[in-house]
Amino acid sequence: MAGKPKLHYFNARGRMESIRWLLAAAGVEFEEKFLQTPEDLDKLVNDGSLMFQQVPMVEIDGMKLVQSRAILNYIATKYNLYGKDIKERALIDMYVEGVADLNEMILLLPIAPPGEKDAKLQLIKQKTTNRYFPAFEKVLKSHGQDYLVGNKLSKADIQLVELVYYVEELDSSLTANFPLLKALKARVSNLPTVKKFLQPGSQRKPPMDEESLEEARKIFRLK
Repeated sequence: MAGKPKLHYFNARGRMESIRWLLAAAGVEFEEKFLQTPEDLDKLVNDGSLMFQQVPMVEIDGMKLVQSRAILNYIATKYNLYGKDIKERALIDMYVEGVADLNEMILLLPIAPPGEKDAKLQLIKQKTTNRYFPAFEKVLKSHGQDYLVGNKLSKADIQLVELVYYVEELDSSLTANFPLLKALKARVSNLPTVKKFLQPGSQRKPPMDEESLEEARKIFRLK
């Protein structure tokens, strides 16, 4: 039997959190090897484990996979969370890329210069309520089904619900006008595997704080 996937990153959300979410939703137990020093990162680079000299990296099925989207696509395909045919996969990819656009803005918010944070936060709120959430609400309304694509759970649902949690951390009122999105969040959150992941003590990571930021700066030699 193959061992558990091993996730190499530092002890924070960053670009690994969507991978944690997807594995957890698929019911896959995983191990984490946290980077704690610049030397930990150097070791992975020097032994050839990081194709592009960067993390996230996931050891799975005898491979050392890098690049978040590639990792997510592999997991989604392996655990049947990627649609039944090429058309469904195209829709899932399209929705996930929209999720990724907004998620990237939220991911980078903590490292924005102090004088720019308020403006960036307002832009996130505006794009959430005027562009991204209306688009997903419209998809759910158009077919009246429980999930975004093919009436079956896919990585698009999981990554969208993860995003909804992040948005609500910024401002819980931002989902007020999107009842179908809130229903999707409740539906996915109540799946036994996701419910377990959302419990205290799981491998889910808290929002980035100043301590996590400082750790990242140290490990990745950022000024």
